[in-house]
Amino acid sequence: MADGSFEVFVGKEYLKFNAAHFIAYPGFRERLHGHNYHVAVRVEGDLGPDGYVIDFGLLKKVTRAICDEIDEHTILPKLSDCLVYETDEVNTVAIYEDGARFSLPCDDVMFLPIVHSSAEELARFFAGEIATRLRAAGARPWRWLEVSVSEAPNQMATYRQSGA
Repeated sequence: MADGSFEVFVGKEYLKFNAAHFIAYPGFRERLHGHNYHVAVRVEGDLGPDGYVIDFGLLKKVTRAICDEIDEHTILPKLSDCLVYETDEVNTVAIYEDGARFSLPCDDVMFLPIVHSSAEELARFFAGEIATRLRAAGARPWRWLEVSVSEAPNQMATYRQSGA
């Protein structure tokens, strides 16, 4: 058996989503703005008897599904350290510590289990979601999974987590 390792990478043009967000932490808040995000995934693991580390088709399908769920929403961090939310049947209002209020239709909002809507935290969120969905689909174990989320060309954050 040869020394070395295998990894697969998907960074297809269609692994993207458009979303509005703003970074907010105590004492600072950006203006609401949007990005055309792109997602890329890298997985390292052992070569299976079928010649795969992981099926490219499954990896693309899982990643694209997450992108589609977030696409054309305003991302709000559910675990924010400085925003509170009021929601009724029609609207969600995000209230910053200085009293600034963002009122959005509920259908336009995507709450994510993150503290800040940074590319770094989005990369970690995607990694967790991809790993969970791959396991649920019966993917074989891997050593590590890495997700990059770019907000603009040559501007990205990457998160790597241990495998399953």
